[in-house]
Amino acid sequence: MKKLLFTVFCTACMCLSCNRSSNKQEEVDELLIYCGITMVNPIKELAEIFEKENNCSVTITQGGSEDLYQSLKFSHFGELYLPGSESYREKHFEDGLLKDYIYLGYNQASLIVQKGNPKNIPADINVLKNEQYLTVIGNPDSCSIGKQSKKILQKQGIYDTVLDHAVLIASDSRTMNKTLHEKMTDVILNWGATAFFKENKDAMDRLKLDETIAPKKHLLLNLLSFARNKELAKKFMLFAASTRGQEVFQKYGFLDSVSEPGEIQTQ
Repeated sequence: MKKLLFTVFCTACMCLSCNRSSNKQEEVDELLIYCGITMVNPIKELAEIFEKENNCSVTITQGGSEDLYQSLKFSHFGELYLPGSESYREKHFEDGLLKDYIYLGYNQASLIVQKGNPKNIPADINVLKNEQYLTVIGNPDSCSIGKQSKKILQKQGIYDTVLDHAVLIASDSRTMNKTLHEKMTDVILNWGATAFFKENKDAMDRLKLDETIAPKKHLLLNLLSFARNKELAKKFMLFAASTRGQEVFQKYGFLDSVSEPGEIQTQ
């Protein structure tokens, strides 16, 4: 049974390998992937296929992108890191832990509302400061959507106002969506793809923002410098960026169309 483990700081060493049964005696190669919460669904689906085709075990550790990075930095354990934005590669590149990478798709921030938009909320970033709505945004210190939201709102000159008005500053994208499931809030600023996930699509709708306000953020799968199984990790990178992999990412809203297979960019 595949186990998806929620990660907070320094929990990587406690992960259990997915698809490992108690009576399994044979040794198999293993991969540990640090994956931002928003991208867990496509990575899980690809990991299940990859395990079967390569006789290996894939562990997926999920959490906020910054928390994940701090965990891998502390443990020096694992093979791959997929944050919710390329900005995490830029921010931490000088540490020397993030090596080769490959492009998998993109994230784009959107307003997300209750299913059917019962309050007729417009696709306008300024609704987040409107006192007639209950709002939630992400924490820029723990998750990629929080970091991106801060950039978007600061550019509009409304970050402090939105921050003061929000009923919750959430630690990750899943927590934000949970507030819509539980009808605790009217509108959130989250990664748009999450509104189309199986567990969310019947509870919420996406209000797409103009790309001049909410630009697309690239998703880069990074090879870790201390990876034990580098060749297997690179094989997974190529698989995730292949036509088959792109079809999965497109299904979950991270790509508009399938193109030529991606190539690993070396450092």
